[in-house]
Amino acid sequence: MSIKTRFAPSPTGYLHVGGARTALFSWLYARKHGGKFILRIEDTDLERSTQESVDAILEGMTWLGLEYDEGPFYQTHHFDRYKEIIQQLLDQGDAYYCYCSKEELEQLRTEQMANKEKPRYNGKCRDIVGPKGDREAVIRFKNPVDGAVTIPDLIKGDIVVANKELDDLIIARGDGTPTYNLTVVVDDMDMKVTHVIRGDDHINNTPRQMNILKALGAELPKYAHLPMILGPDGARLSKRHGAVSVMQFRDDGYLPDALLNYLVRLGWSHGDQEIFTIDEMVEHFDLENVNVSASAFNTEKLLWLNHQYIMNSDPAHVARHLSWHMGELGIDPTEGPSLVDMVKAQRERCKTLVEIAAASVYFYKDFDAYDEKAAKKNFTPGSDEVLARLHDEFAAVTEWNGEALHQIVLNLAETMALGLGKVAQPLRVAVCGSAVSPAIDITLSLLGKEKTLARIQRAITHIKNLN
Repeated sequence: MSIKTRFAPSPTGYLHVGGARTALFSWLYARKHGGKFILRIEDTDLERSTQESVDAILEGMTWLGLEYDEGPFYQTHHFDRYKEIIQQLLDQGDAYYCYCSKEELEQLRTEQMANKEKPRYNGKCRDIVGPKGDREAVIRFKNPVDGAVTIPDLIKGDIVVANKELDDLIIARGDGTPTYNLTVVVDDMDMKVTHVIRGDDHINNTPRQMNILKALGAELPKYAHLPMILGPDGARLSKRHGAVSVMQFRDDGYLPDALLNYLVRLGWSHGDQEIFTIDEMVEHFDLENVNVSASAFNTEKLLWLNHQYIMNSDPAHVARHLSWHMGELGIDPTEGPSLVDMVKAQRERCKTLVEIAAASVYFYKDFDAYDEKAAKKNFTPGSDEVLARLHDEFAAVTEWNGEALHQIVLNLAETMALGLGKVAQPLRVAVCGSAVSPAIDITLSLLGKEKTLARIQRAITHIKNLN
């Protein structure tokens, strides 16, 4: 059997964390088994679906690197096919027109709740044959009334639902447009989806969809329902917990690799291993080891993981993602050291790409002012003389490299009988604007001779003007 999975988001908002994990698990399962992964945009909710949301979903999938083999398919392009299937169900006697008004249905619901009954359609129009004049009607699927549906869930085990618990769901609205439970069934059938991997909030839909598939004589896919993701407070993850949009994590400086790694461990495990390459995820992933219970999202753990990726990934890979953040700060990376070298210099100290970008600005742009606290502490009487002597020594250097520059700093400290901090720190503030930077030899090497000398001279003038 050729494996086919799908990710089928509704374009009514951004690609959120729960959706991204569903997409990842579906993608991994297809890759693991040499199958195909489909992207399907379920846009039949015409009032809420937007092109902006479609773009956000596609952008999120691209950033995560979850390439799809087929699609994106749009359900609004398949309305003729859905009408064909609806008519087939009507002709078979597996669907019927329902003329109950909204007021009637609301009254029925109120009475059922008052009697502590489960609100559900009572089948009033179930035996009406054919259209009833010009009255607007919805079309309902005639769900079996006897027996039960067993979902052989690949994660949760067998889930048994009695058919009497399922009412006759609407498969076409009054205007003729198909509803979710009909379109998803037709698409899964036509696209030959073999494995439906999705959140467990869909469990209530699954037995209904299975009954429609049976009525159509279609082969049933295998189902796997993923447990939900909770916030730190144990409630379902939502906007109030912070960044739940995939692209918000991009904006906050996370690498897509780190987010994928975090998401794969948010509900699945392979022994005690915490960090996985994409290839390792594909190699080891299975549905048997997906947790049955919900998982809590922990931002601190994600931040730790992101730092591991920044420190241990190929610097060129990190630099490619860092470039976007530099652009957000109005920096052209060609106007300073290479971003690969910048990643190497900053990765031990910075946990996110936002931190690296913010900590690297002075390598590309001159700063307007010195950090007040750092200047007060390090630009003391006599520090201008230290900087002047460093300027002369640096100016005489023919090969600008960190080792030689560091030796000059050490020699001057010894010659002037000063502690190393009395030389290195005024120098650091002079060239960086603050007392925080990578090692001074790395900092000077990356800045280059011209910028270093100009900034030292500027600092000397600044110190003299203080006195």
